[in-house]
Amino acid sequence: MSRSTHSNTLTGWREWVSLPDLGVDWIKAKIDTGARTSSLHAFDIQEFERDGEAWVRFRVKPWQDSQEDAVVVESPIHDRRAVRSSSGHAQERLVVQLMIRLVDREVMAEVTLSNRDEMGFRMLIGREALRRGYVVDPARSFLGGRAPREARRRNRGRA
Repeated sequence: MSRSTHSNTLTGWREWVSLPDLGVDWIKAKIDTGARTSSLHAFDIQEFERDGEAWVRFRVKPWQDSQEDAVVVESPIHDRRAVRSSSGHAQERLVVQLMIRLVDREVMAEVTLSNRDEMGFRMLIGREALRRGYVVDPARSFLGGRAPREARRRNRGRA
């Protein structure tokens, strides 16, 4: 059994995270040990080529039911994966690599792009990201702190 080279960081079942490379300071995420890969709500997804490499352009809405603070992102495509949704449907999704700041630590994670409009969280953090030194306490929330009141208001009272 291999041991982690870094200490474990406690996280709750939901956390406010940031995506520093995207300029997204606050986005509410569900910590999901049942999911292998992390997932981000993305829309207007368009594939294109840059210098002979496959890239993707997409938009991210950090707030539920609001276009405020939406950002346009361009990123190399890291992979394509068949992902089975919680409803059991398999779907091919694009995978990008993103830096995620979770409970005062940054980890590079593989993140699938998907439409999470009907989901309660804009982002889901899966096991691959969590195995880099996180322990989940399913009875707790927001151990990394809450977003500022103004950010929570933009999230339409769902903080």
